Amino acid sequence: MDNLEYKGYFGSVEYNKTDDCLVGKVLGMSKDSITYEGKDITELKADFEAGIDSYIEGCEELGIKPRKAFSGSLNVRISSEIHSRVAMLAEKAGISINAFIKETLEEKVSTAGF
Repeated sequence: MDNLEYKGYFGSVEYNKTDDCLVGKVLGMSKDSITYEGKDITELKADFEAGIDSYIEGCEELGIKPRKAFSGSLNVRISSEIHSRVAMLAEKAGISINAFIKETLEEKVSTAGF
């Protein structure tokens, strides 16, 4: 198991040799830090899910929208040469540059087993 997933949030899984337990943190949350731990994977998952639930409840109590780790919007800086090649490939396929990049990323993620 590489990552945990719950309610659209993803969390890491690591072994802490010093404390002899599993630990993790919610990924992609630069401003709000959510960490969790457990003696085994079952306990780790329960603490991860409780942390997410607590975060969401706290946001609701404060009247603020919970941050999602990933918004779905991505800025990528590439060379002008790659940009022009992407534009040509997208045009040849009859799709927008965004659609071409989205399809390419989906294919890469899919072949990586996600």
